[in-house]
Amino acid sequence: MERKVAGRKVVRADSTAFLPYDLEGPLQSDMGWLPVSFDRKTGEGSYLMRMEPGAETIVHDHPGFEDFVVLEGELIDDDGTVFRAGDVVSYAPGSRHNSRTETGCVLAVFEWRARS
Repeated sequence: MERKVAGRKVVRADSTAFLPYDLEGPLQSDMGWLPVSFDRKTGEGSYLMRMEPGAETIVHDHPGFEDFVVLEGELIDDDGTVFRAGDVVSYAPGSRHNSRTETGCVLAVFEWRARS
């Protein structure tokens, strides 16, 4: 039995339905996301992202940092670089790209802004 602890949130990825993915604008039906701490107002926080085989993200700009860890499958960036399970990738603010997957993949994504 799980104890409730103030300030802690547990997301059971294997038994929680992913939401339709719309973080880059229009709904992308071959992708889903599962918010953990992500706040749409600030554009910061973490979430899991699942891409079905053949899915491709919309070309997008990063207003802040985006870091992700490939948990399952492979992700192919627009320059042809293949990221595999265990790879940790970081995009700096102002970067622009899109990615696709042939195998399907699951990512843990962390978006944040640098503070001065």
